[in-house]
Amino acid sequence: MGNSNNGHVDDNQHTDVGAIIQSGREILFQGFNWESHKHDWWRNLERKVTDIAKSGFTSMWLPPATNSFSPEGYLPQNLHSLNSAYGSEHLLKTLLQKMKQHKVRAMADIVINHRIGTTQGHGGMYNRYDGIPMAWTEHAVTSCTGGLGSKSTGDNFNGVPNIDHTQEFVRKDLLGWMQWLRKVGFQDFRFDFARGYSPKYVKEYIESAKPLFSVGEYWDSCNYSGTTLEYNQDSHRQRIVNWIDGTGQLSAAFDFTTKGILQEAVKGQFWRLRDPKGKPPGVMGWWPSRAVTFLDNHDTGSTQAHWPFPSNHIMEGYTYILTHPGIPTVFYDHFYDWGNSIHDQIVKLMDIRRNQDIHSRSPVTILEAQPNLYSAMIGEKVCMKIGDGTWCPSGRDWTLATCGHGYAVWQKKCRSNVRKGSQSIYAHLSAASCWS
Repeated sequence: MGNSNNGHVDDNQHTDVGAIIQSGREILFQGFNWESHKHDWWRNLERKVTDIAKSGFTSMWLPPATNSFSPEGYLPQNLHSLNSAYGSEHLLKTLLQKMKQHKVRAMADIVINHRIGTTQGHGGMYNRYDGIPMAWTEHAVTSCTGGLGSKSTGDNFNGVPNIDHTQEFVRKDLLGWMQWLRKVGFQDFRFDFARGYSPKYVKEYIESAKPLFSVGEYWDSCNYSGTTLEYNQDSHRQRIVNWIDGTGQLSAAFDFTTKGILQEAVKGQFWRLRDPKGKPPGVMGWWPSRAVTFLDNHDTGSTQAHWPFPSNHIMEGYTYILTHPGIPTVFYDHFYDWGNSIHDQIVKLMDIRRNQDIHSRSPVTILEAQPNLYSAMIGEKVCMKIGDGTWCPSGRDWTLATCGHGYAVWQKKCRSNVRKGSQSIYAHLSAASCWS
């Protein structure tokens, strides 16, 4: 669709879009990291469900729950076995039941770009699936990755057999599997390596399996000049927007553009957070209801650390994504492994988002975007700033809602307090520590 998406009509006119996307009041939780398979994971998460629900998360993205050649789950083999390195089928179903009781949806990690074979076939490669459900032949594998199927409709995931989604028998089996996952208790889907096959198949799978919410991992490199991130990332976010369009607008996508820009901005380059038209520079600025924002995941952070967010600026990052439009995601490591203070600061930001009814389509007015300061008003009731520059909103009807190192958030006082001339003592006492 080209740059027409720059001014994308982001409303509720599409009757085929799910109620979750229309509401736009999600806060997602990624419930694992790269090492989680070593730690009796389903039991660990089951113990944390109460806190996850109380904190305000609406959906928890779980690691791949099916049998895999690798313990992390991303080299699937027998997709119909729910016994994995994360725990047994019984423990998984216990976790899913507890999540259902606490009204936290379970997001399945849908790894269907590639699949490890059980026996050798064409060319001596392990590209046959004998002896397990969905017992495909080499015709289920793309010709680009050693099979007898068609050419891939996307980018190759090298070194393993890539699934040929053009084959009707393959799509039929995958649809049956996804419908089965829905019955097991997964309500949401996350599509792994979404660059690997045409988004039109994602559309077909969503329409048939009917997940309540879907998000795709369309991750490719941002625009760099040497090692320096370029200011203009429009072509990068356009590719993500095009993928969303290709799904019939049924799926959201992780906003890798915002991640790439934000993690450079917090290093003293906050000018990056305003695009030439005065909008947020990521997918969030063009199509916020489909932009799933995040700081890190099991690939970019954790022990893989392929593209990590600066660890000393995590709270500035969360202040940005939890006060801004889009659909924010919190990473397990930050929430549970970085100490109680970080956990509680994130929960406070989530409380503000919910209480002030910030949602995926909330309007944002960028007020400052200088090297050491970014400030914005979201809707009409929330102002925020990040960076070490001094700033606070003008007017007597603002009160400090929360603050910490390098960030502060204000909210409008209720009108009755303003008429009485009541002012926030906390705001005045905290000014020096929070605004600079």
